[in-house]
Amino acid sequence: MQTKNKGISILLFIFFLVISLLVLFPFFAILLASFKPSTELMRFGLNLKLQRDLLSLHNYTQIFTQGKEYLLWYKNSIFITFLYTTLSLFFSSIVGYALGVYKFKGNNTIFVLVLIVLMIPIEIMMMPLYKEMIAFKLMNTYMGVVFPFIATPYAIFFFRQYAMGLPKDLLDAARMDGCNEYGIYFRIMAPIMKPAFGAMAILQAMHGWNNFLWPLIVLRTNDMFTLPIGLAGLISPYGTNYDLLISGSVLTIIPILVLFLFFQRYFISGLTLGGVKG
Repeated sequence: MQTKNKGISILLFIFFLVISLLVLFPFFAILLASFKPSTELMRFGLNLKLQRDLLSLHNYTQIFTQGKEYLLWYKNSIFITFLYTTLSLFFSSIVGYALGVYKFKGNNTIFVLVLIVLMIPIEIMMMPLYKEMIAFKLMNTYMGVVFPFIATPYAIFFFRQYAMGLPKDLLDAARMDGCNEYGIYFRIMAPIMKPAFGAMAILQAMHGWNNFLWPLIVLRTNDMFTLPIGLAGLISPYGTNYDLLISGSVLTIIPILVLFLFFQRYFISGLTLGGVKG
């Protein structure tokens, strides 16, 4: 029996190893290509050929010497992602917590409306949101990119489901000690919800960092562009700067990778744990 279980474990290990290699192949290929001249990419495409005589840091040096706009796009993306993630976690967690913990008239109605908005494709809402940003005079601003999505439906849904599993005895104990509702949330419940915040921080930051369509609509000038818009602008029918495009694409992975490493201990528990046992 033990031999059979060991054999199954080995087969599963090999299976998942193969799947992992297939998934990571594009990343390894583009990472290797970022150290090669763009002419090699034009001749042979993306591949895993390791030719030491062709490898150099020229592409990355070019980013920091000639690609000054790239650094500006990088700064814009970091600031927008930080602003979006922070505001989204704050407002979405409060709304989700209120819907999950408090019972009031219209609670279920509001939750149903959140689910309805969750099912509407963002492309359908682009025109109304665009007119709204014009009315608020937020075009070509950071807030114009962030404001429509500071309370996202899926984050509200996630926080509500998590908050429903929080120990209600803590609420009663805090009220008996004279703590108001805001104090209960910020001092007691929010620290308990750290796994939920960690999981949502990664997902929200990835969305804000990779978002392309809405920033493309709102942002007008080159100095306000984010990385996805700026890098997409390097591709044209008249020529493509592959040196800057490939090396710049590799560097875009760093912030999300650092964020994941920082919040990884909360990520799995935040997605799988429905609440905290009392």
